[in-house]
Amino acid sequence: MAISPARLAAFHALTAISFDHEDLPSALARSRSRLPDERDRSLTAAIVTGTLRWQRRFDHLIQQVARRPLSKLDAAVLTIARLSLFQILFLDRVPAAAVVDDAVNLTRTAKVPSASGFINAVLRATLRQRHRLPLPPRPAKGDNRDDALRYLGITLSHPDWLVARWLERYGFDDTEHWAQFNNDAARLTLRANRLRVSRDTLRETLAADEIETEATRYAPEGLVVTSGNPLRRPSDGTFLVQDEASQLVPLALGARPGERILDLCASPGGKTVAIASSMDNAGVLVASDVRARRVALMRDTIRSSGATNVHLVHIPSTGPLPFERAFDRVLVDAPCSGLGTVRRDPDIKWRREEADLAGMAGRQIELLTRAASVVRPGGRLLYATCSSEPEENDDVVRAFLARHPLWRAVDLRMEAEPALLPVLDDQGRLRTLPFAHGLEAFFATALMAGSDPVTARTGV
Repeated sequence: MAISPARLAAFHALTAISFDHEDLPSALARSRSRLPDERDRSLTAAIVTGTLRWQRRFDHLIQQVARRPLSKLDAAVLTIARLSLFQILFLDRVPAAAVVDDAVNLTRTAKVPSASGFINAVLRATLRQRHRLPLPPRPAKGDNRDDALRYLGITLSHPDWLVARWLERYGFDDTEHWAQFNNDAARLTLRANRLRVSRDTLRETLAADEIETEATRYAPEGLVVTSGNPLRRPSDGTFLVQDEASQLVPLALGARPGERILDLCASPGGKTVAIASSMDNAGVLVASDVRARRVALMRDTIRSSGATNVHLVHIPSTGPLPFERAFDRVLVDAPCSGLGTVRRDPDIKWRREEADLAGMAGRQIELLTRAASVVRPGGRLLYATCSSEPEENDDVVRAFLARHPLWRAVDLRMEAEPALLPVLDDQGRLRTLPFAHGLEAFFATALMAGSDPVTARTGV
């Protein structure tokens, strides 16, 4: 009996993510590229992302049947069980019998046919108790830390170390809201490219193609797709796919026409186009990246956007930057843990460890130092991450300022455009939080250059 193409593709993608350490976008793109039917591609994406979101919950259910450590199970068997449980519990339109049959057949494809009885037992047990699953309940009182962590970690499927951090900083209710937010599928969000079209005009154009949208709550050029698929339209440079929180970062930079701007970690180019729009294509905008292949890919994005003041530069990964100390503003959208974007990329919460944060913070401080060395006196540097954790955000800024006392943090509340004010914290830093704003967790701080030259160190 043939296995559903979508389930087979999902199995291969999940195997690549969980056991070959491939990231979600790459694994999903490779698996979906072999599927000619759009419905199969959509189902594959739903199975893969959904399985990763709820992975820990599924592991808890699997262990009820296995009665032994999951590390003792064959990796392929565990993947088959997880993706099958997702379909049974979350996809109402998928017949349970078809899921069970394909799961058993997948054991043969994966060359573990002896596990077919175990897979069948896991799925049948879940079907029997699907309306009353043996999961840690929501604690009656959130102040019982152990019960709260079991519920947040297992039932809402997050690593203990991560929800424990949020619980300590924000309390039970906000942490629960955050975990629930991460487990909701993210809607497709666009940013109108103001170099070519206004948001209102783009919305009308999409509506004519039966694509319905609504304006984003904070980002002034954003649209959330509510029905239809704009990605099926021929690409014309009128919009880019970009989450709303990400759209707010270029606003915090405050670029103006005629300035000299550096977008240091510019790939894939969405923020670069937004900055060019703020500059009205007047001035000099340098977009750089350490990966030559990413620079080449950005070229197409920039060309189709209509941005004419952008200069693409491939920079070395270590040592001083190949620029003079002449930029009015520099954006450092720093490589980080990505823990603020777990809703979009659920694999991140299983790939990161708490011990990773210190090393990432060290590299971010070095990168910030390199960037600061090319900011003119009195110029601005915007340090931004898509991380939720203070080691990569406030602590990095604090460490940088301690090393360079003539630099100072800027309170953006004194000068930001009105759209940005609701997402600035009590220090004037951009800080979006799922429970407060309904957005991914992004962070950005503006820093003003003093007269002291910053010497970049190697090691980034």
